[in-house]
Amino acid sequence: MTTPPGFGPPIPIQPPYGASPAPYGGPAPAPASYPAPYPASYPAPYTLPLADGPEFVAHDRRNSVIVDPSGVSLEVNGHTMDFPWAGVSTVHFAPAPYGHVLMVSVTHPSGMLYECRIDAKRKAQLHQWLAELGPVLHHYLAGR
Repeated sequence: MTTPPGFGPPIPIQPPYGASPAPYGGPAPAPASYPAPYPASYPAPYTLPLADGPEFVAHDRRNSVIVDPSGVSLEVNGHTMDFPWAGVSTVHFAPAPYGHVLMVSVTHPSGMLYECRIDAKRKAQLHQWLAELGPVLHHYLAGR
């Protein structure tokens, strides 16, 4: 079978199913010897900080505020912002002028302000949060 010039070589005929193809060269070279890989090192599992100070937790169905020995965490609509105490200049909190809402803001040393609003189900719960949050923040921010 000849092909017209410019159309390339003829298509090779495939061997029948199950037949081994013809070898292309000599035996494969032995794999190079490399040193054994280092054993895998895994990071230490996360452990909760030891409770060496007071804690405060307030949350609603979308937002939350946690103040503990590791710092302040704000969660707003599923986005969490963690501020270790070294990254906190000050924390302000107040009731909102409307409804039963606790407003908490964290000021970063760069001047950035991060805010979270938590809806209390009852006015009594809001007053409880306001009474508990002040002493906890004072414990961690007193030396500043």
